[in-house]
Amino acid sequence: MKNTILDLNNYLFEQIERLSDDYATEEELDQVIKRSDAIVKVSTQIIENGNLIFKTMKHMDDYGYGQNRALPALLDLKGED
Repeated sequence: MKNTILDLNNYLFEQIERLSDDYATEEELDQVIKRSDAIVKVSTQIIENGNLIFKTMKHMDDYGYGQNRALPALLDLKGED
């Protein structure tokens, strides 16, 4: 994972696919559900952090600070290093 919002989005969809798989046992399904719950909690924090970065950038743009600055890596939608 390269730690961008696009990477997070892809990872979340992968987890949805895991949840939709048929599992041999209820225990295996329970493990996937627990993992998904943890992923949701961490993802929520990452999204909130990205939102804070976005709001900070918007504030800086509104007041003319930081012209010609690069997009923070977390918000990079290209998925490149």
